[in-house]
Amino acid sequence: MNPSNARPRIDRIRDALNQTFQPATLDVVDDSSSHAGHAGASASGETHYLVTIVSQAFAGKGRVERHRLVNAALSSEFSSGLHALALKVKAPGE
Repeated sequence: MNPSNARPRIDRIRDALNQTFQPATLDVVDDSSSHAGHAGASASGETHYLVTIVSQAFAGKGRVERHRLVNAALSSEFSSGLHALALKVKAPGE
């Protein structure tokens, strides 16, 4: 967990993605325990997440651009210990 912010990282991720993309669907899962012992993993967890997000903000954008947008929205989390995201990023109807 980011020592400068006592809120769990999963809550901060949800808040940032909700605020930035106003998604129709958002699912965030802490998958850190599956990565124990891997590079970037922390014994305290909160390093690896699975994110599924459906938002109109992604309409007309390619996969790489969508991933970049999500990564940019979570830049402060990456700078404070978030190591990896597995992303499913879609526009409505996809």
